[in-house]
Amino acid sequence: MTFYTNTFQEIIISAFSAATWKLLFPALISTLYMVGIATILTLIVGMVLGSVLVMTDKNGLTPLPVFNKVLGAVINALRSLPSMIMIIITLPLARLITGKGYGANACIIALAISCIPMYARLVENSLLEIEKGKIEAAKSMGIGNFKILCTVIIPESLPAIVRSFTIAVIAIISMTALAGSFGAGGIGNIAIQYGFNRFRYDILIATVFTLIVFAQIVQMVGDFGAKLILRKRHLL
Repeated sequence: MTFYTNTFQEIIISAFSAATWKLLFPALISTLYMVGIATILTLIVGMVLGSVLVMTDKNGLTPLPVFNKVLGAVINALRSLPSMIMIIITLPLARLITGKGYGANACIIALAISCIPMYARLVENSLLEIEKGKIEAAKSMGIGNFKILCTVIIPESLPAIVRSFTIAVIAIISMTALAGSFGAGGIGNIAIQYGFNRFRYDILIATVFTLIVFAQIVQMVGDFGAKLILRKRHLL
């Protein structure tokens, strides 16, 4: 179903027909599964790496300049690689962990590894926004470094962290579409297998619409969460 054989109206009607969505629904469930697990991994590991970068900075609470530079260089190197290259080079690791080099579980590892460096840097930038006076005040009260991180730095930076996390989740959503070309399944696989290879523009439009709505929902939830935190602190 292309624009050469069908009118735009016919393609749009077919894109939102029951038959099209019957095909898309299992793929949507698979995409939600991949995004959910990859998001959890990105959140945990990215938060840890971002916090370590802040703590070990030369002006941080536990300065380790050499370690910080090495870790920063590794993160920057991973960030510099295009998403497709990251997926390709991480599939052998996924095969080692999951036993398969294809499918949703294998691509979850690739998705997480691809997005963790970006989110770690976003977390680092968010944590660095806190006023130094609040950290100094906590130090003067004899609070330990780790407790300062958990009770002062992270809570004060929470709105920015939520916004950064929203960006990371949307990046994961976009990468699931790319991962579809490597046997991950999901919406991306449907878009490539049916929409592109078989010239089914109706299915292609339906997959694009689904991904856009998915990303918009995530953005709205993230914005709402950040604003809710600010309102509770009477900062908005």
